[in-house]
Amino acid sequence: MIRSTAKWPLIRRLKAGPALAALAIAAAATPVHADDLQGALAAAYATNPDLAAARANQRATDEGVPIARAPGLPSLTGTATYTEFLKVGPNSFIAPKRLLTVDPSLSVPIYSGGSVRNSLAAAKIRVEAGQASLRGTEAGVFSQVVAAYMDVIRDAATVGLNRNNVQVLEVNLKATSDRFEIGDVTRTDVAQSNSRLALARADLRSAEAALVASRERYVQVVGLVPADLQPPPPLAGLPATPDEAVQTALDNNPDLEAARQRTKAAGYDAKAAGAGRLPTISLYTSGEYSTYFNSLGGGAVGGNFVQSQTTAQAGVRASIPLFQGGLPAAQQRRAQATASATEEQEISTERQVIANVRSAYTQWRAANDVITLNQTAVDAAALSLEGVRAENTVGNRTILNILDAEQELLRAQVGLVAARRNAYVAAFNLLAAMGKAQATDLGFDPASLYDPEANYRRVRGRVFDWALDSPTLPKATRTVDTPAQTATISPQPVP
Repeated sequence: MIRSTAKWPLIRRLKAGPALAALAIAAAATPVHADDLQGALAAAYATNPDLAAARANQRATDEGVPIARAPGLPSLTGTATYTEFLKVGPNSFIAPKRLLTVDPSLSVPIYSGGSVRNSLAAAKIRVEAGQASLRGTEAGVFSQVVAAYMDVIRDAATVGLNRNNVQVLEVNLKATSDRFEIGDVTRTDVAQSNSRLALARADLRSAEAALVASRERYVQVVGLVPADLQPPPPLAGLPATPDEAVQTALDNNPDLEAARQRTKAAGYDAKAAGAGRLPTISLYTSGEYSTYFNSLGGGAVGGNFVQSQTTAQAGVRASIPLFQGGLPAAQQRRAQATASATEEQEISTERQVIANVRSAYTQWRAANDVITLNQTAVDAAALSLEGVRAENTVGNRTILNILDAEQELLRAQVGLVAARRNAYVAAFNLLAAMGKAQATDLGFDPASLYDPEANYRRVRGRVFDWALDSPTLPKATRTVDTPAQTATISPQPVP
């Protein structure tokens, strides 16, 4: 796991206060160690298969540069031919019995109509686009981790609240049944208590199923079993206005940067496609060595003939296309249409980024308002329940009033937990859309960061035909051996 040696630029540490109590419910049956959000992000950064695949795809994109450069470099070929003359005519007195010919050839491109130059420029720009896309994939994976982390905390808290509610209703049912036995309440009161308990148990089972699903999703994204998930630290760098958020995204969003680079690359592709109608010029030289193994001329007179010879030639070769059935024009038109499509896709990406930023900003601000309102509702519902219980003891309130007050408090508590989750996830998504939630923003150990530029520098100048890499094993970890998740949480006291 990647460990951080510095504080997060993105996330500041803050001790959990009373307002975070609902989010601090333990999220594992048998905690082995405490997990914090940075640890989960670091684990996903090191072992997530989607991120590992994106890095491998980027390494494949890097190879586009030496591939595009290769047609502009000298090429050397050699041909060796050995011939055994098995049967010759009766009058072929000087026919050899065997022949070996070695023919090396060197060709040096001088001019290719701009095909190599433009293809190489496009390949280099695609490397930059791929690196930007990789940063976007990192941010996307981090957003998934944050959502999965907060889902586990939310659903564990919801299970705890529903479990406490069941315990409270069980106590209420017993108390109501005891009062019915002495004639203090009616059978209707008992039935109402029993009905609310059954509904509460059903809600608990639904909450437990949701918690199991959230924990399995966490295992899928992070690659680890969620243990004692700690309340997340507050996020820093959030914008004051949606316009500020949009401007930051336009300057820093990695997906938008990738789209812009792909548009530039497509322009060079169109230029390279047009080179098919232009002349090509190259220098060439070749030689030939032939030997007859002293078999030229027959056995007795073999010495009268030269049994081996060497020739060499050099020159300039120019190729001028005259008619190709419209192929170059069609190829260039196709490349131009593709370039036009990438420009439209760039605008589409820009639209999507703007919409995502504005939506995330609105969701974040709305969730913060909902937190405040739900906190007010929790406080008021708790006070109301206390008053209803007190009034019931003097006969001013019924059992149904108590059940309604308890249900209202539960709804407010669950709503508060959900609002806190929604606010945090929306805030992180906002930062991700702004281009502020990449690996370099999370304070990981610099030595542990994946540097796509390192592989590009390693391969861009390779020209040897046998410069291969050794096969590598998958970097992502498997989760087949992780235990099936349960809805067990730490016992919660009955209020």
